[in-house]
Amino acid sequence: MLVLALPRGGVPVAAGVAAALGAPLDVFIVRKLGVPGQEELAMGAIASGGVRVLNDEVLGYVPVPAAAIDRVTAREQKELERREREYRGDRPPLDVEEKTVIVVDDGLATGSTMRAAVEALRQLDPRAIIVAVPVAAPSTCEAFRSIADDVLCLATPEPFQAVGLWYEDFEQTTDEEVHRLMGRIR
Repeated sequence: MLVLALPRGGVPVAAGVAAALGAPLDVFIVRKLGVPGQEELAMGAIASGGVRVLNDEVLGYVPVPAAAIDRVTAREQKELERREREYRGDRPPLDVEEKTVIVVDDGLATGSTMRAAVEALRQLDPRAIIVAVPVAAPSTCEAFRSIADDVLCLATPEPFQAVGLWYEDFEQTTDEEVHRLMGRIR
């Protein structure tokens, strides 16, 4: 079993999960593709391994030209590569083949980043993929039941609105905090 955090916000949650399970912790890098001018609204996401998923529902009500999607993707690809270097350093690529992986984030709103992570991880042939989050939009949590092998959404409040509303402290997780938490669990 391996616990994978989606940095940066998923790292504090995943560190707690890994510690409770006595399981190794690692990161799996994903980047949200925010709608231009509404960057917090995910029109899709990219993940390590060259995976890009688009959120057809969001793009259905906020049309974004293909060229703009490509520009956002290129920008986020650079940040994804920076984070790969920052968080993985010289460690070898993830080996998840035939392992059960628990993929953890701080929550699911549209689910774009988690969907990209699951799709990318499937290419690496794990035994099972379990999605685990503290809070999720009910419909997003339900949608993952057909994507992942198991889904754990501890709270699915209605109305949902945003992940950050369900935290007392939703400050941005820093690179330094990621390193500290990853080093403590490793």
